[in-house]
Amino acid sequence: MNTSQRVVRRNRVLSGLLTWLVHLSLLLLAYSVWRENAPDTLTDSWPWKLQLLDVQSATTAAVGSLGASLARAQYARAVRPALGYFGQVKEGMAPDDRLAWVCSVLNAAQDVAVVEQLGYRVVLTGNEGAADDEAGWVRRDEAQRVIEERGPVDRADFALHFIGVGRPLPAQGMMLIGWFTEAAMAQVRDVHVRLRVTDRVGDTHERIIDVLKGADRSPRRADPPLL
Repeated sequence: MNTSQRVVRRNRVLSGLLTWLVHLSLLLLAYSVWRENAPDTLTDSWPWKLQLLDVQSATTAAVGSLGASLARAQYARAVRPALGYFGQVKEGMAPDDRLAWVCSVLNAAQDVAVVEQLGYRVVLTGNEGAADDEAGWVRRDEAQRVIEERGPVDRADFALHFIGVGRPLPAQGMMLIGWFTEAAMAQVRDVHVRLRVTDRVGDTHERIIDVLKGADRSPRRADPPLL
């Protein structure tokens, strides 16, 4: 499974329109250069006698559209989120002072991102086979139901925290995904969360969070706090 961050959709107006303008300006430039150098006998006939732009104007249009496209790409790179996640054993999450594996997501970029969509996939112990990146995704409540059918109790043995669509993930900010006790991890092999966020320029980014990756499934003490 590919868990690296990727762009799943560009903003159609801010990105798609600029791309079309670049293509159109290059086409006009090529036509203007060809028409400038074509024999008069050819350019006197229709439709080649139609002059859309002279070479100088077409060159200006091409340079301007290419510059705008590059500027947009550079700005999109500057404001794109940097999504990462980490887990640690903590106290105070589960009842009865039990230790729990806690997973959080971090936006290490310099700009805010907004949650667009969340999907969950649960793999129970004893279920083998490779997971298809595009199959088996369900809503949070359905993922909770699948886990509870194995015995663990929501908010007692595990929790997948509610994250509403539109929730801002600030720059250098963290967001709690969920926690699992030893009893829950004995029944659950993997939990994947597909997080999609939108950045300031309207591009949509996706990262799959492997909640139990590296988990201490038999915790005996809490991990030290992160620096």
